[in-house]
Amino acid sequence: MLTHQKAAISSQTATGAEWFITGTTESATINRYVMEESPKKTLIIGATENPTRYANRAAHSLLRYGHPIEMVGLRAGRVEGHPIQTGQPELTGIDTVTMYVGARNQPPLYEYIKSLKPKRVIFNPGAENPEFEADLKKEGIEPIDACTLVMLSVGNY
Repeated sequence: MLTHQKAAISSQTATGAEWFITGTTESATINRYVMEESPKKTLIIGATENPTRYANRAAHSLLRYGHPIEMVGLRAGRVEGHPIQTGQPELTGIDTVTMYVGARNQPPLYEYIKSLKPKRVIFNPGAENPEFEADLKKEGIEPIDACTLVMLSVGNY
């Protein structure tokens, strides 16, 4: 009978995601690990301790996928031991900024974000801003209208 045999199966997708199935043939557990070439230090703008907000979910997901994070929000706090800072703190080495702030609240952040010299800025649903996106392109910063959570889950972060 095969019910107590151990199984360990792995496969790699074109995106670099590797799937592992472990357990017995009776009940298997599927775990996904993403093999990133290099982690992308990400600044989450609009961060919050509220676990029902997408910015909070993004913080957890980014960490789970191995990306270091910095967070800026309206209120100080912590997510998984990482501080949520307020204002416009001096940060270095930011690869990606992911926006969870609506377009009407973004203008005070324009110069700050550009000063960080990220490679890209992700405008999550509800944060799209064609004016700022055009300005970023002029600065050589790639604007992306996408969902950080989806990008992580499909392996194209």
